[in-house]
Amino acid sequence: MPKIKIHKGSPSIDMTPMVDLAFLLVTFFMLTASFRMAEPVVVDPPSSHSDKLLPENTILITIDNDGRPFFGISNAEAKMNTLKQMSENYKVKFTPDQLKKFGGLSSFGVDIKDLPKYLDATEGERKQITMKGQGIPNDSASNHQLHDWILIGAQQANTVYMRARDEAKEKGQDFKGEKLRYAIKADGKVKYVAVKAVFKTFTDMELYTFNLITSMEGGESAPAKGAKPH
Repeated sequence: MPKIKIHKGSPSIDMTPMVDLAFLLVTFFMLTASFRMAEPVVVDPPSSHSDKLLPENTILITIDNDGRPFFGISNAEAKMNTLKQMSENYKVKFTPDQLKKFGGLSSFGVDIKDLPKYLDATEGERKQITMKGQGIPNDSASNHQLHDWILIGAQQANTVYMRARDEAKEKGQDFKGEKLRYAIKADGKVKYVAVKAVFKTFTDMELYTFNLITSMEGGESAPAKGAKPH
C-alpha cells in the first residue's frame, strides 16, 4: 500500500500585531517623555584617575570658568519645595507654571529676583541672561543667596529622603535610597579664589564632606563619574 505524502508547507508568522505594538510603545514614550533642559553653562573640569560614582541624591554647585556659581539639586520634589521656601524668604513670587519649569532645570545661576524672568524665557534667551549675569550671589557679608539655596535645599532633600524611608519601613520594603551628598564641579581654568569662596560657604555651614567632580584621565567629562570625595 503506497504511503500518503503529507505536503509540508512553510510556516507563516503574522507580524502585524508586533508592529502595531511597537508603534504604540514608541508613541507612548514620545507623548509621556519629558526632555531634560540644557545645562546653563558648559564646564570642563580637571582630570583625575578617580572612578567613584556620584550619588543620586546630590546638591551640586557648578563654577564656570568666569568663577560664577550655579546651583542644582537632583531631587525634583525637593527642588520645587526649595524654590517655594526661597520665594517666601526673599518675597519673590512664582507662578505654578514657573515652579514646574524650575523643577525641570538641572541647574541655574541667576539672582533670585531675576529668576521669574529666567524661567519665562526661551532656551536662547536664558543663555543670554546667563552670559550677562554674575551667577548666584555668594557674598557672605550682604547677599548670601548661595548659602540659603544650599541650606534650604538640604533641608528639603532630607525631608523627602526620610519620608521615603519611613514609607518603605511601614510597608516592610527594603529602602535603597541614598542620603544627601554635596558636590562641587569647577572648570579646570577657573581662578582658585572663586572655588575658595564656595569652599568657605560650605565650611561656614559646617559642611566638610563633599565631592569634587572631575573627568576621567584621558577621557571626556562625565558629571556622574569621576567624583573625587573629600
